[in-house]
Amino acid sequence: MKNYITTQGLEVLKKEYRELKEVERPQVVSAVSFAAANGDRSENADYIYGKRRLREIDRRLRFLQKRIESAEVVKPSEIQSNKVLFGATVKIEDENGEQKSYRIVGEDEIDAANGAISWKSPIAKALMGKKVNDEVTIFRPKSPLEAEIIEILYI
Repeated sequence: MKNYITTQGLEVLKKEYRELKEVERPQVVSAVSFAAANGDRSENADYIYGKRRLREIDRRLRFLQKRIESAEVVKPSEIQSNKVLFGATVKIEDENGEQKSYRIVGEDEIDAANGAISWKSPIAKALMGKKVNDEVTIFRPKSPLEAEIIEILYI
């Protein structure tokens, strides 16, 4: 499965990876070492919590490394298309006259509150391949939503 991601999204993943590896993990290792030196580890809450936190950090580092290695970077600003593709910012108007904007991004960049939706989401799937003035049906749990694409931008 492809791991499409924008340049900005990849930088966010790399920043989190560096922060965990170079800052947080060394701090936790230091705290665990200090706690271990204080004697009985079986009842040492700092030691137990620290070891648990190290496992969480290591798990997240492995996950981030796999996502970064499998990333297929797409630069929306370099795309020249009149169709909705990955990286597009799409403005739609629904059947009630309400306008909404969606930016189609990778799975690691989702921010629904700000309109950044996964390219695998039902909304993105309904929009992909469409052009300005095309009618789309977005399937929702309540009922389908009819909308028209009014603008496509690659920024």
